[in-house]
Amino acid sequence: MLIRLGYDIELQNIQPLTIVAVLNVHPSRTADLLEPDELQISPDCPHEDYIDGFGNRCVRISAPQGSLRLWNSTLIQDSGEPDPVNWDARQAPVDELPPDTLKFLLASRYCEVDKLSSLAWQLFGNTQPGWPRVQAICDWVHQNVTFGYHFARPTKTALDVSTELQGVCRDFQHLAITLCRSMHIPARYATGYLGDIGVPIQPCPMDFSAWFEVYLEGRWWTFDARHNVPRIGRVLMATGRDAADVAITTSFGSSLLNKFSVVTDEVVDAAAQPELTMSAGRTNYY
Repeated sequence: MLIRLGYDIELQNIQPLTIVAVLNVHPSRTADLLEPDELQISPDCPHEDYIDGFGNRCVRISAPQGSLRLWNSTLIQDSGEPDPVNWDARQAPVDELPPDTLKFLLASRYCEVDKLSSLAWQLFGNTQPGWPRVQAICDWVHQNVTFGYHFARPTKTALDVSTELQGVCRDFQHLAITLCRSMHIPARYATGYLGDIGVPIQPCPMDFSAWFEVYLEGRWWTFDARHNVPRIGRVLMATGRDAADVAITTSFGSSLLNKFSVVTDEVVDAAAQPELTMSAGRTNYY
């Protein structure tokens, strides 16, 4: 399967500032790319690529005052298979976990493990460890939290979601991640492309998507508490402890979002592909 990926983002910078962008396909999918995956910047300005502490590809931009456009279009090959499922995947004891997974057991900005551990053990203490326990957590979040774009706010945490029981995709994942960590299962936040491939087309603008990954049976597995079904065509961009680690753009200064569009389309005819046509301080766009 071929998938056309792309985005077109325009920021209005009140002053010259530095922006960190996390917009590239994750290095683990580089071998699947059939076209270059390079951030296009207009006007041209100094920038540098680097790999952050979570293994994500990032770009630091020295942006001028005024309008700044960030865009790209690339093509990736995908298996066309849904997210893998393994009901026998074992949950390892904490003392057997690889050291680099331990940070994904701890509380983070949006995932207050200490405040939700009691709820987690109350709800899931009697479930079978491993895959069945993670799936039980996904089922509970999916069934009890109501999705709606008007429920979004940048400060909403897993604890807020557990009491309000409403949110956007990142809120579903934050709550599920926190409940998994509370049950001693390493869980990390993931962001990327997830188009309406193999499912009914949704009557809303395309966006980047959030899901999460858990460490079971010696590897990371994909789960999605919002959709709660294996999906086709998921393309990873970045992983971190929560959304704060993988913001699409972080502006170190005053910046406003003027334009935002995302493309994730299955390509049936590879020969005929269309082109992808705040306050002072720090601004994050997730």
